[in-house]
Amino acid sequence: MAEANNLYDEIKASFGLNDTEPEQVAPLILAHLGDCVYEIVVRTVIDTRTNRQINKIHNEIIKYVSAGAQSKIITALIPELTEEELAIFHKGKNTHTNSFPKNGTKADYHRATGFEALVGYLYLKGRTERMLELVKKGMESISE
Repeated sequence: MAEANNLYDEIKASFGLNDTEPEQVAPLILAHLGDCVYEIVVRTVIDTRTNRQINKIHNEIIKYVSAGAQSKIITALIPELTEEELAIFHKGKNTHTNSFPKNGTKADYHRATGFEALVGYLYLKGRTERMLELVKKGMESISE
């Protein structure tokens, strides 16, 4: 077996999963997966910077993973997105859901869902480099 070049390929190989066509995955499923992938990226970046108290690390992570933060991130990234990526974002953003966060607006929640759907889509497409590029730019836009 050839060496896998991204985490998704590693998971598929280890668990014997079939290929998934991301275009066929429901937007909320993409967002659910994207939320997890995004959080792993953020936690990896922040947790491995230095040894600090866990509550300080947690507070820094919250700055990036809340619906409000993700809404700001995707707003900053929209000019950078391809037509394909923008279409995925809009599918996620416009998907009907009955749940909303306690802290934040419905608009922020919808934009965050679109952002997470985009991250999940890029992850399943094996476009890890592009996903990380967008996440990095997004995190930098929050830090400024």
